[in-house]
Amino acid sequence: MDKIIVRDLNVRNIIGVDAWERSKRQPLNINIQIHTNVDASGEHDLLSESINYGTVAKTVQEFSERTAYRSVEALASGIARVCVRDCKAERVTVQVEKPRALLHAACAGVEITRSREDIDRLDEMRTAASSAHVPLPPAGEDVVGEDKIFVKDLTLNTIIGVNPWEREEKQRVVVSLTIHLRFQPTLLIEDHVPKMHNYRTITRTISRYVEQSRYKTVEALALSIAKVMVESCHVPKVTVRVEKPSALVFAAGAGIEITRDRASFGLETPADGSLVTLHERPASTNTLVVHPSSPESEITPTASADSVSSPVTGANNNHSHTVFIALGANLGDRARNIEDALTKLDASGAIQIAETSFLYETAPMYVADQPVFLNAVCKVKTNLAPEPLLDLLKRVEAEIGRDFGGERYGPRPIDLDILYYDHLELRTGRLTIPHPRIKEREFVLRPLCDLAPDMEHPGLFRTCAQLLALLKHAERSQSEVVQRVMPIRDGLWRWGSRTLLMGILNVTPDSFSDGGAHPTVDAAVDRAVEMVAQGADVIDVGGMSTRPNADEIPEEEELQRVVPVIQAIRRKGVRVPISVDTYRSRVAAAALESGADLVNDVTGGAHDPKIFEVAAKAKAPLCLMHMRGNPKTMMRLTDYQGDVIGDIRLTLESAVTAAMEAGVRRWNIIVDPGIGFAKTVEQNFEILRGLPEIVKSGTALAGFPTLVGPSRKGFIGQAIQEKDPKNRIWGTAAACSASVSGGADLLRVHDVKEMRDVVLVADKCFKTKPR
Repeated sequence: MDKIIVRDLNVRNIIGVDAWERSKRQPLNINIQIHTNVDASGEHDLLSESINYGTVAKTVQEFSERTAYRSVEALASGIARVCVRDCKAERVTVQVEKPRALLHAACAGVEITRSREDIDRLDEMRTAASSAHVPLPPAGEDVVGEDKIFVKDLTLNTIIGVNPWEREEKQRVVVSLTIHLRFQPTLLIEDHVPKMHNYRTITRTISRYVEQSRYKTVEALALSIAKVMVESCHVPKVTVRVEKPSALVFAAGAGIEITRDRASFGLETPADGSLVTLHERPASTNTLVVHPSSPESEITPTASADSVSSPVTGANNNHSHTVFIALGANLGDRARNIEDALTKLDASGAIQIAETSFLYETAPMYVADQPVFLNAVCKVKTNLAPEPLLDLLKRVEAEIGRDFGGERYGPRPIDLDILYYDHLELRTGRLTIPHPRIKEREFVLRPLCDLAPDMEHPGLFRTCAQLLALLKHAERSQSEVVQRVMPIRDGLWRWGSRTLLMGILNVTPDSFSDGGAHPTVDAAVDRAVEMVAQGADVIDVGGMSTRPNADEIPEEEELQRVVPVIQAIRRKGVRVPISVDTYRSRVAAAALESGADLVNDVTGGAHDPKIFEVAAKAKAPLCLMHMRGNPKTMMRLTDYQGDVIGDIRLTLESAVTAAMEAGVRRWNIIVDPGIGFAKTVEQNFEILRGLPEIVKSGTALAGFPTLVGPSRKGFIGQAIQEKDPKNRIWGTAAACSASVSGGADLLRVHDVKEMRDVVLVADKCFKTKPR
């Protein structure tokens, strides 16, 4: 087949965002190849018997400069359409390059080849969807095809080479990527860019990988890049070209080029696009993409095959939509208002609360002269369409007392905003989705990142974590710090600002250190009052010893020890929070009813999982500790295959997940690595050294506050050769200081007065700012 060629046609078009992520006109290079037969024109030397490349260039240039698209794919499809419809081409290849798309690459773009039959089918789908309201088929998993997404000459620096000097200093490599796939008609009509097609996301992934790598050969680097592209970026097939410009003295560069697909790495290759990619969209997803400037379609509604209603006008019977809702309050009992809003949403029947973020205290934005806010985000499942969902949120706000006639951005007892609704983009007179101010609001992005750090904003082409990282570079005052908090009793615990002290009050005859020290209720109350005066932030009441080899007592006996003491402490007028140290749900429930505020379970819910339901129902904080076995058996269960930190993290992750699934809010959970419980002496010290690893960023426990309880324990006694627990104060002080340096938020101690001085100094040394 002959070709009529228009090469490097330069146009200016508003398409997506530029390298600095601004929505403005950008230069584009367009290459067109019209597949035709030029015999008649060649034999008769008549232009009228061919397709005039001047007409093609003019038509394409006019079309490109009067339209606006979000994706290069949709623009290329539009150009192919005008070449077929207006220029009478039977088959055309269109390549669109964005030379200013990426800061460190020459260009990025796409290439498609379409026939008249392809254009006819796409137009039929578009017409049916817009006029007859026939749902577009859901976008499935990408498969190999003739279409291409490419990134040319991405320049990076990495350790590469076999020579000694190449192992010490990074050098420049130039990477070019070509993804081979078939663009799905639904995505072209929607003008939607899925995450695995986003060259910015792909480039960031590959850039981070390459610049952290240390390969000796270009072959290994190229193969590893291909593997990352297929396994992490989910592309069906990729060509990777890697060059070393400095490899040869008398050549511009040297390198290799490889092509790999899913089968190359042992992955299944789907026969069609029917499989839904879990990273991209839910199995049942309705979308409505609004493009006021698109020449081919202004509003394109689509729905999955199993949905029964439009996302704009109704609801279906299944909670099939995933929605992220922001919650904020700065009037009245802020925490209670947020909790009441969640309870009302859950009770509506139209919403299921799937997960909540941490809770944050934040300075007001826009209107500074008002009280500080509490903010959170919840992930919900719903059967409501966007506008009916908005109606429900407004009803809940009204029931909690919001005055809709008040100052915009002013004080309010509750504020509920839809942030994301599936992968929907919507703009109506009442509602814009995604929320238009997400990118400028740290009080939204921080809780969003607790739930979905890798979720990509469909219009900004950045993940929530990336948007938050960009926002961190903006100048702000100290008063604008966003701080994680936990509501407890009549106040808030502000995590990271200082280390809190939990005073131990054992009302037992056999605890390892202070058993029998408080034989009467009055003696226990006196000790509680004394610890509060010494600086305790919470009193931890325990009615059954969990020291190694301790005997389990009957539940009734534990209740008789604990409940009267808690009641008496409250009658004495003690206002600080009280914790109950128990792993029995019935004891926990009775303690909470008697005036306790927090449940401290040394088994992490493993002994009696109903304790999760008790904490959830009472909206009470819950501390989950790592432990194996029971007090009789735990010291025989200390084999962690060399990874005690890893086992603690995995066990606590499971406990946290079970608690949240039972309805405990994320902001009400504290984790405890369980020093002294199923741990050897050296393992206890390993825990103190490795505390930051347990809740480090990127893990499921990231952000959870940590309680550490080293007080007077046996590992300290062995280290300082002291058998009497009461004489281990200085050793305890060292362990507490180490805990603070490792990020502990709460210390459980016997010697409150002494440890108060320790944490005051340790906080000055190690706690520099709220986390």
